[in-house]
Amino acid sequence: MNIINFTPLSAFVGGITIGLAVVVFFIGNGRLAGISSITDNFLTSKEGRGDNFLFLVGLVVGSIIFSFSTTNEIPFLITNSLPLIIAGGLLVGIGTKVASGCTSGHGICGIARLSLRSVIATVLFMVTAILTVAIMGIK
Repeated sequence: MNIINFTPLSAFVGGITIGLAVVVFFIGNGRLAGISSITDNFLTSKEGRGDNFLFLVGLVVGSIIFSFSTTNEIPFLITNSLPLIIAGGLLVGIGTKVASGCTSGHGICGIARLSLRSVIATVLFMVTAILTVAIMGIK
C-alpha cells in the first residue's frame, strides 16, 4: 500500500509552533530546547529540574491530547520486538551523547544559531535516516 503523506499546511503550522516553543523556552530559561539535553539535565542535574520535568511532561501530555483530538490516523509500521526497541533506544541515547545533542537541539536550535557543528550533525542524522530507510526497505 502506497500512502503519500504530503501535508504542507500542517507541516508549516507544526514548524512554526515548534519554532515559537523554542523561542519561548529560550526567553524563559535562557537555554536551548534540545530534548536530549533537557532529559539529561533532568536525570543528572539538581538545578532546573522543575522546568525540565514540566517540559518532558508537556511532551507526553501534548502527544496524548493530540492522539485524542485527531481523526486522521497515519499508518506506520513499528516493530513489536522488545529487544530491538531497547537496543534502538540505547543506540539513540549513546548517539545523542556522542553528538552532544539530538535532532531537536542541533536541527532546530543549532542551525538557527548558524552552528557549523549542528549543521554537520543534522546532515549526518538525515543521511543515516535515509540510508536506514533504504536498507530496511521501509515505504
